[in-house]
Amino acid sequence: MSKQPNFLFIITDQHRADHLGCYGNPVVKTPNIDSIAKTGTRFDRFYVANPICMPNRASIMTGRMCSAHGARHNGIPLSKDHTTFVELLRDAGYRTGLIGKSHLQSFTGLPATNQFEPKEGKRAPSAHLQDAYKNNRQGEEYELELVPDWDRPISERLTGDFYGFEHVEIAADHADQASGDYLLWAREQRSDFDDLVGPDNALPDNRINAPQAWRTAVPEELYSTSWIADRSEDWLAERAQEDAPFFLQMSFPDPHHPFTPPGKYWDMYDPAEIELPSSFGKGNLPPIKAMQRAMEEGTDPRDNQNPFAVTEDEARAIIALTYGMITMIDDAIGRVLKRLEDLGLADNTVVIFTTDHGDYMGDHGLMLKLLLHYQGTIRVPFIWNDPTTPVPANADQGLASSIDIATTILSRAGIQPFNGIQGRDLFLSDPPEAIIVEEDSQRTMTGFDKPQRVRTVVTDRYRMSLREGENWHELYDLESDPYELANQYDDPNYESVRHSVTEAMLRRIINLQDRSPLPAYRA
Repeated sequence: MSKQPNFLFIITDQHRADHLGCYGNPVVKTPNIDSIAKTGTRFDRFYVANPICMPNRASIMTGRMCSAHGARHNGIPLSKDHTTFVELLRDAGYRTGLIGKSHLQSFTGLPATNQFEPKEGKRAPSAHLQDAYKNNRQGEEYELELVPDWDRPISERLTGDFYGFEHVEIAADHADQASGDYLLWAREQRSDFDDLVGPDNALPDNRINAPQAWRTAVPEELYSTSWIADRSEDWLAERAQEDAPFFLQMSFPDPHHPFTPPGKYWDMYDPAEIELPSSFGKGNLPPIKAMQRAMEEGTDPRDNQNPFAVTEDEARAIIALTYGMITMIDDAIGRVLKRLEDLGLADNTVVIFTTDHGDYMGDHGLMLKLLLHYQGTIRVPFIWNDPTTPVPANADQGLASSIDIATTILSRAGIQPFNGIQGRDLFLSDPPEAIIVEEDSQRTMTGFDKPQRVRTVVTDRYRMSLREGENWHELYDLESDPYELANQYDDPNYESVRHSVTEAMLRRIINLQDRSPLPAYRA
């Protein structure tokens, strides 16, 4: 049997597919990520299972939809009862490491947005019977990523592995407010580190005025992006002394908001030279109009995780800062790729690049994510580079999903997947006729009077989104309307299209119904 391959799995946070040079962006500088695509396969129609951090990261880890693994939204940890592909790698003799963002468990420590509410006149069930799941993912083993309690490294608080990772060093949160193991390290480097972070400690700069943007006082060498690259290089150097294959997940918290690229990356891109998205200021869906109105009236604080509307100048500034964050990540990736070469590991290491979800980034005049499944939020980059089978900048046009990552990695490692995995091998199986995207909001946002539950289907030509409890839905012809400006859901001329896309959606949902657990019959 040939030697098992190593894997370097690089994942960013909130990163659109078209915010890379190899995906056609002519402005942002990403030569190192582009180099992965140059002799690898770039998937042009790769979609998330869920456009939110925790749910989609759980889907990547399990190869299963959120409706199967249950981590439907941020705040719901991935259950230890669910098998991950990293556990299978470790079971097969791989050394496994996670450096950077995990977000498989909650890190805010805030009260749950949805809680069991006793009904007047009814006897409430006992606490352990209030949920359909008796193991409701609470307790110390699900509080390992809580930032308020992070007084020592997670490795010292673990019993056994962490979802299959035997080595774990975590950067929680985002931008210059990143925390976790990274923050413990940063405080060791500078005793006054806490006086460098956040908007109150920002360096003066009156050129950029946009929500959640400030010029951080944290120097480049102490920023989380640099720390992740440093620690990844050290971990790889240790693996070079061993014969066992390895899997390293190098996970960057950026380019997620807030927008705080440090040092030279802050003004690397000029907002005045940034082109606005073609859809900016267009779109008449109820939440878009509500967010625009809230911005104009000053009733939306725009300082939290909820999507919000922006002006043209704000959009240009935020995109420019995001490009700076991306280029810093690209430089860090370049360092690690060079280290792979220097250590003699590159010839047998499959390098993978992706992200957990996208961002509006000015599409329809909006920022962040949630609620509306435009291409910018659900279509993400996925690049696969196998040095044993290099290809000349291949572009795969087949529909693909986050749930396919686990199956593809296991297949390349020569490991049989567990029962119930829902993804496909991207290289050995045909694309499905449709991709499903799930979203289950836990809070009410601008333009709505209740949390939203959305199901989206993407076919070769169309994107349709249905939402529970609303009187409007969406249908776009991506072939003639790539910027999703003309909602055809109620157009009589598209009635037959709507019916056929709905059937494709139902067939795919049936296909994704859980096949776990196996029957319990005696042998």
